[in-house]
Amino acid sequence: MASVFSRRIFAYIIDFFVVSAFMWIISFLCSLVINPIEISSTYAAFPIIAPILGFVYFVFLEKTRGATIGKALMYLEVRSRNGSYINWAQAIVRNLTKIYWVPVIFDWLIGRIMNTERLFANITKTVVVNAI
Repeated sequence: MASVFSRRIFAYIIDFFVVSAFMWIISFLCSLVINPIEISSTYAAFPIIAPILGFVYFVFLEKTRGATIGKALMYLEVRSRNGSYINWAQAIVRNLTKIYWVPVIFDWLIGRIMNTERLFANITKTVVVNAI
């Protein structure tokens, strides 16, 4: 079976497509309500809608289900280091770098330099573990 790290990458890619799909659907529905004649004006809101939707997606699912859709498909869960489910504060802080997709790379790089999986996972004392 693939390593946890490689499954996390696949999970992140899956989550990217899930958030993107929700973003397009929400944007389309907003365009029908806000300005049904000129849909392109709604797409200008993507830089605002996408980060908020992505952040809410990661925080809500990791807190309530222990995993995002991508993590669940890759049989991964987010837990506190003591093995318990994470709390709201942990879910919010560990996902701050996911507001925009690029900062998570720096989160990971700094974490690797510190010899942990991610900087924000280290700060929140959380880990991603096998769910099976």
